[in-house]
Amino acid sequence: MRSPTAPTPLPLSRTPSPPRAEARAPVEPLAVYVHWPFCEKKCPYCDFNSHAARSIDEARWLAAILRELETYACETARQPVASVFFGGGTPSLMQARSAGAVLDRIAALWPISETCEITLEANPSSVEAGRFAGYRAAGVNRISLGIQSLHDDALKALGRIHDAAEARAALDIAARTFDRMSFDLIYARPGQTLDAWHAELTEALSLARGHLSLYQLTIEPETAFFALQRRGRLRLPEAELAAEFYTLTQKLCQATGLPAYEVSNHAAPGEESRHNLAYWRYGDYVGVGPGAHGRYRGAAGRKIATAALKSPLAWAEKVEALGHGREERVELGAHDEAEEAVLMGLRISEGLDVRRLEARTGFRPAASVVTMLESERLIEGADGRISTTGAGRLVLNAVVEAVASSLEPADQASHLPTI
Repeated sequence: MRSPTAPTPLPLSRTPSPPRAEARAPVEPLAVYVHWPFCEKKCPYCDFNSHAARSIDEARWLAAILRELETYACETARQPVASVFFGGGTPSLMQARSAGAVLDRIAALWPISETCEITLEANPSSVEAGRFAGYRAAGVNRISLGIQSLHDDALKALGRIHDAAEARAALDIAARTFDRMSFDLIYARPGQTLDAWHAELTEALSLARGHLSLYQLTIEPETAFFALQRRGRLRLPEAELAAEFYTLTQKLCQATGLPAYEVSNHAAPGEESRHNLAYWRYGDYVGVGPGAHGRYRGAAGRKIATAALKSPLAWAEKVEALGHGREERVELGAHDEAEEAVLMGLRISEGLDVRRLEARTGFRPAASVVTMLESERLIEGADGRISTTGAGRLVLNAVVEAVASSLEPADQASHLPTI
């Protein structure tokens, strides 16, 4: 499934941190990501750590997840869990009792927020939709459906195993079972027209219950679509047309009361994914399962970056031997933290909190670069934040690179005049 799970961080620059007094950070909320790596079929556009499997030793995988949770709890036990996200892969291949066991273990290891958001990604096949009531009883209170399209021909081209009728039926079951739900669509597909997308998105908005994730199709290395594109058998819309798809998407969603709060995510006020906001606000989260990443604050006040082995079997064997499946655990430098916070914060409409960035890392963007980007109407500043404009989001990677490369120690920086 295509899902907004923990983003791959920037390469670590190892730039020395400016001298500063270390103080123990206040207790902050924690997000917990649980990765279920298995799918019935690998989608040709997917570059997530997912693996097609005909049979799954669910008891073994559950035991490994529970054990790795215990390892992370030892380092973050004071922090109240504000969100849990079951991602994948296809977590809806997991039995409801397994999801319940994971949630029970989390509740035993951490304090739980009264408003804890618990999301599970699901495919809309009839078999998986039949499990929704079980997930709800287990404690899941938000479902995220990998619909991807409302048309059978597009679903076939995208390699999906459900059809449009199953998608609509699953949306109906989800709306009756969960208080909160979201679903994904992919647009700017090969051969898709603006008129066709207008009609499809209009229907999707009529089916939405507060949240939509709308991804422009991109071709990632090491996917089946990448191989097809290299052989000339797959062509995406040209850049100008792709920009028109994006602009149309923003216009329709805004008019329907689901504005973008992140580049690809749209929500009514209060319906934003709290879990994914934890990533984009550069909060603390732990990642459990094969290939999962984590970022949480260590005792010295710096972020600890973790990354797990991608191979499900290698990960499980290491967890069974050592209690975790990590291949990396690194204390980030202040500059590395600042770079990652820029990467995340400029994705969301609320923008990057520059004062928080400075307080946490000792770095801030150079005033000259901020002024230059403002003059080009790519970012705007207010109330201590900088955020990308509509034009800036069309060239987001370039804006992020410009801001991140300009970071300088705050005690050497001139004040930003517009924020």
